[in-house]
Amino acid sequence: MAQSLTHLSRSGEAHMVDVSAKAATDRVAVAEGRVVMTKSTFDLVRKGNAKKGDVLGTARIAGIMAAKRTHELIPLCHPLAITRIAVDIEPAPKLPGFVIRATVKVTGQTGVEMEALTAVSVACLTIYDMVKAVERGMRIERIRLIEKQGGKSGHYRVRNQAKG
Repeated sequence: MAQSLTHLSRSGEAHMVDVSAKAATDRVAVAEGRVVMTKSTFDLVRKGNAKKGDVLGTARIAGIMAAKRTHELIPLCHPLAITRIAVDIEPAPKLPGFVIRATVKVTGQTGVEMEALTAVSVACLTIYDMVKAVERGMRIERIRLIEKQGGKSGHYRVRNQAKG
């Protein structure tokens, strides 16, 4: 059975999906990404000695702000009354680097996958921005949805959640 793309009209034009007939349900999305850097840059960030200040705290706030503004960045996303955004940044010495995870919740008619992915993306970009003067070769990797709950399509969890 072929699935259709919900953001395309029958004539193939992009449009915002009408969710008015959907029931408001509790929905959660979790996304993850990572920033890989040299050990010396990792140590600098972890110790809090970056010239621009608190790298991880700033990245956390940037991710939260980005999730709230996703509908302004992604053209066909609905504005949502998000009820929770958590951005967690864990040191991963084996990379070396940091694993960023965003959890977003809403009670609404559409999911929050894009909000979680946007939060992770912007948090990763913020880490890069704040230490790029020290290392321009950092890599932002593996940004992906790892879990989604609620809505018509039900529960989704990525099979391989290996960290680091």
